[in-house]
Amino acid sequence: MSKVPQDLRYTKGHTWVKADGDVATVGITDFAQDRLGSILLFELGGEGSATTQGQPLGTVESDKATSEVMAPVSGEVSEVNEETANAPELANDDPYGDGWLVKVRMSDPKELDNLMDAEEFERYISS
Repeated sequence: MSKVPQDLRYTKGHTWVKADGDVATVGITDFAQDRLGSILLFELGGEGSATTQGQPLGTVESDKATSEVMAPVSGEVSEVNEETANAPELANDDPYGDGWLVKVRMSDPKELDNLMDAEEFERYISS
């Protein structure tokens, strides 16, 4: 198992979030990309689309399955990572770096308190 970055928050739906003020960068975890296999396509809401914590943000299609990507926070998509949209394998190669998916302007940053820290996520994926 790869090291789980300590500075992120995590969902049981295997998305991660890094908050910078009221903007949250969102991606899928290394655990998720490993289970999905080769990622072929992301279908995500565009800039300006609304997100609700725990609800689908979009889908990810891999050579094994199509899965929903769940929003870790509520708000409005302020940026879509066009590099990952055009080269979805970035989420396989660098899920916590260049392979991020969207940035969300959070409507309630306190929702971050509902997410797991790295230690909790490590326990979750090992159980």
